[in-house]
Amino acid sequence: LLDLSSNIRLAMVVENFGEACPASAPFFGFMGAAAALIFANLGAAYGTAKSGVGICSMGVMHPGLIMKSIIPVVMAGVIGIYGFIIAVVVGTKIKEPNGGNPQYTLFAAFGHLGSGLTGGLSGLAAGMAIGIVGDAGVRATAQQPKLFVGMILILIFAEALGLYGLIVALIMSSSTGGTCPV
Repeated sequence: LLDLSSNIRLAMVVENFGEACPASAPFFGFMGAAAALIFANLGAAYGTAKSGVGICSMGVMHPGLIMKSIIPVVMAGVIGIYGFIIAVVVGTKIKEPNGGNPQYTLFAAFGHLGSGLTGGLSGLAAGMAIGIVGDAGVRATAQQPKLFVGMILILIFAEALGLYGLIVALIMSSSTGGTCPV
């Protein structure tokens, strides 16, 4: 008797999850949150490491310029914060089933997946650009101080790529996709 009642309850729960709100929908939302954080942090780590190598190399000859040359490392770290913001926003919008009734639509799930991929991959690209420019820029600035302003401008435009991804990701994550039928 216990097995029969649990099977009936399971059948009722499965029946409530329809085409618009499948049980797998939260998986895609969580993958979006994970993608935002993982890819943005990969970009931030690469940017930090690549710029740090350039700073260390430049610091051997000009140790007084190290603090002035730390800007690319800070800018790379901001990219990781963008990914964290997206992951938190997406993660808090994922709704768990309430009493066996789904609350999270597939439309919202795919929007959150797209949001995470947009922000994360933009962060990866921005972090790579910041790392390459930071490495070459701090070495060049040590030899010719007049290049500092040019390096900063290039870094700002590289950082903007991550900011564009953050903005679009936040817009994409705001679409709710309606409600699940009861």
